Amino acid sequence: MHMADALLSPVVGGAMWTATAATIAYCSKKVREEMDDHKIPLMGVLGAFIFATQMINFAIPGTGSSGHLGGGLILAILLGPFAGFLVMSSVLSVQALFFADGGLLALGANIFNLGIFPCFVAYPLLYKPLAGGNTTPGRIAFAAVLAAVVGLQLGSLGVVTQTVLSGVSEIPFKSFLLVMQPIHLAIGIVEGLVTAAVVSFVWKAQPDILTQAAASSATGQGSFRKVLIVLGVVTVVTGGGLSLFASSNPDGLEWSIAQITGSEEVEEMVGGIHETAKEMQEKIAVLPDYGFKTSGEGESGNVGTTVSGIVGGVLTLLIAVSIGWLLRRRQLPLLP
Repeated sequence: MHMADALLSPVVGGAMWTATAATIAYCSKKVREEMDDHKIPLMGVLGAFIFATQMINFAIPGTGSSGHLGGGLILAILLGPFAGFLVMSSVLSVQALFFADGGLLALGANIFNLGIFPCFVAYPLLYKPLAGGNTTPGRIAFAAVLAAVVGLQLGSLGVVTQTVLSGVSEIPFKSFLLVMQPIHLAIGIVEGLVTAAVVSFVWKAQPDILTQAAASSATGQGSFRKVLIVLGVVTVVTGGGLSLFASSNPDGLEWSIAQITGSEEVEEMVGGIHETAKEMQEKIAVLPDYGFKTSGEGESGNVGTTVSGIVGGVLTLLIAVSIGWLLRRRQLPLLP
């Protein structure tokens, strides 16, 4: 659900950048006030994990479309909504800047759609009350699936609304909505199941993580070593290996556009901020589309995907840890 610049006007893109920047500033303030410094490594590992899992597109049977994990709900559940939003911002920024996944003008909108709705709507209003204090695997699964579906439905509605308000592409609101919502319902169900699996593992391995995230606690002293190690290994395997088997089908947004226009991409804007953003992204992106700039199909392309998975995970980890370190409230050992 990463929007391209061609879908947005400068006014709408700028407005979403402003809203996202304001939210980042607010979340930074809250994290400085509330977050336990022991969670800084967890921010980094979870950021790398979400980056890696987003590289795996899974096919949606019978549609010719595919989807991938958003991850905002996982981050909100395990880190709390404020730190979770900052980590999601890190993931999407790395994708846009280094891999040309999602436009630079659209980055604010992408962070908003994939971060605001799961972190500040689905998590506090659905997952948290449904999972409850007396958590069980069944309650985690039910809450995760429902919250993931609602979060993704709101995100896809955001994409449709922002596209239509931009008026750049001639995509009717009703037609766009009628294809976007059902396909993202299917993607949301899969995301909910994955979220439930990850959260259930953490709940069994280190329940203090969930307790502290839910309470915005700054008093936890438990070691997160087991969770960090397992998620780290899964991240390396996923980004460096499993990403090679991702579905080649267009994602939900591309598929929806194709159903209406007959093409997976809208016509690119020439001149102005759109062209400037495109040129800037082409210079910055070292591994565009998760591959080497000169690589073609076959083995070299596979190597490029593997390298992208590892490099992207490391970059996201470093950025997320740096954010946590800069916002830390006090000096504590990173791995107690």
